[in-house]
Amino acid sequence: MDNIYIEYNFTVEPKEPGTEILIAELGFAGFESFVENENGVTAYIQKEDWRAEILEDISILKSEEFSIEFNKNEVAQTNWNSEWEKNFEPIQVDDLVSIRAPFHEDKKLTYDIVIEPKMSFGTGHHETTHMMIQHLLALDLENKKTLDMGCGTGILAIFAEMKGAKPIDGIDIDNWCYVNSIENAERNNCNSITFYEGDASLLTTQQYDVIIANINRNILLKDIKTYTNCLLEQGVLLLSGFYKEDIPTIDAEVSKYGLQLQKTIKRNNWVSLKYIKA
Repeated sequence: MDNIYIEYNFTVEPKEPGTEILIAELGFAGFESFVENENGVTAYIQKEDWRAEILEDISILKSEEFSIEFNKNEVAQTNWNSEWEKNFEPIQVDDLVSIRAPFHEDKKLTYDIVIEPKMSFGTGHHETTHMMIQHLLALDLENKKTLDMGCGTGILAIFAEMKGAKPIDGIDIDNWCYVNSIENAERNNCNSITFYEGDASLLTTQQYDVIIANINRNILLKDIKTYTNCLLEQGVLLLSGFYKEDIPTIDAEVSKYGLQLQKTIKRNNWVSLKYIKA
């Protein structure tokens, strides 16, 4: 049986930075996927996770700096295939990496990742994925044991394998993402990735050379200690999924465990941080 989703269509004025702020707040409230458009954003949450008062804590809706109108309706999960196909644009990183759907043109770059993102692909993902790819491009991943935490579509795990990382674990709490990651890994002929459905509680005695965590701020803050415990000496921790205003909070938490900030990448208002376990 298909899951039922509640769809909110938000018109935001001014669109930027209003839409970015709105998406961040909705993500904390439990909305799991977003599609931006010229007037604002459409946000989706599973009906079973929805409650009548869900927008009460979305502070931007009460801000006098923005004018935001919305309507909502129910949609079936089966509507998603047409939604992402209409809205998913290919991503190119530094003229070296192409992330595209099967129906997009192959630009013949050094790395070509083909995905069908479906429910796993949301707004903001373009920005954070782009930055994480830039970090991974600069790393020697040959035979490096790697974790992609909050793997979503599996893009970063797939790219890590293309760069020689192995073995690779991918973890996501969402069943749709878990299944989608497996499909995308097969689509890209990967054979060194194992995906798991769950959260950071799955991490017990594992040790990694590289840990990638492209999640939201609150989850990162809760799980950073677990990530650092799983990181080998001289290991690399890559974090993204938050805004530049969050850097001091994230950095303070990571610094508790002796990791050193090595590199910061910013793209629009999103950031990605690279830490080394010295």
